[in-house]
Amino acid sequence: MTEHGHHHPHAGHSHDEGHSHATDAELAQMLDLDALILGSYLTDATAWAAELAGHEPETILDVGTGSGVGTLALARRFPSAHVTALDISAQMLATTLGSAAASGLEGRIAGLQANLNEEWPASATADLMWASSSLHELADPERTMAEMFANLTPGGLLIVIEMDGLPSFLPERLQEGSSVVNGMESRLHASLASNGWNQYPEWTAGLERAGFTVERRHFPTQGSATPELAARYGRTFLGRIAPALAGAVSPADLASLELLLGDGPESLERRGDLVVRGHRTGWAASKP
Repeated sequence: MTEHGHHHPHAGHSHDEGHSHATDAELAQMLDLDALILGSYLTDATAWAAELAGHEPETILDVGTGSGVGTLALARRFPSAHVTALDISAQMLATTLGSAAASGLEGRIAGLQANLNEEWPASATADLMWASSSLHELADPERTMAEMFANLTPGGLLIVIEMDGLPSFLPERLQEGSSVVNGMESRLHASLASNGWNQYPEWTAGLERAGFTVERRHFPTQGSATPELAARYGRTFLGRIAPALAGAVSPADLASLELLLGDGPESLERRGDLVVRGHRTGWAASKP
């Protein structure tokens, strides 16, 4: 997810210039941490899909699978469906199929390697499609929406999910005597937003132009994480955004960020007050 610092090479995308490129391994780790800590929205989002789908889908397509957490959540939610995981990355597909086998879901999940910037694969038809943090990676998302509409069965459903806020880690109020400046996290986010990091697309109009009937929902998430996991996610995320902030925020906020990423008493690993929060917006697009 380029805008969010996750650099997600989901479905075929040339990354925004000026952002560092994560390797697939780093990316998989970041996605796994996000899923592990903030993945509770998947329960709500797949329940929403089940409610709107009306009847149990026989075929599901996860468009831009990434590390496969959504694919597995869909397979569990719809136990009689066959799920196809589509991604441009062979390594991501291998990770997904490995997780499926470890979860006793092999035989129900297949991989399909494809670059959606080139053409929609003829075999990629489904009763339910799922695109989490992947549409914004495409060169022409509206073309892909039209292709999704064409390849969904009549009465089919597309669920699109985007992260609509950067993850945050510090409590609202820091303890007295803290050297980390209060409010620094929201100022870092605002600085990144002004550089286009946190613009999430408003897909409603594009989905309607493709022929869908659309409704939106917000999924706020407070993560469940051990202090060690929260610190690891914080270090991965804050370490990734740090280079973009040099010279863009106040020296006091940069010094606070250095304290968090350092190894002193105020470092992420030595704090007891981390609370991971994230936000998602979902669009349910129904084909008549």
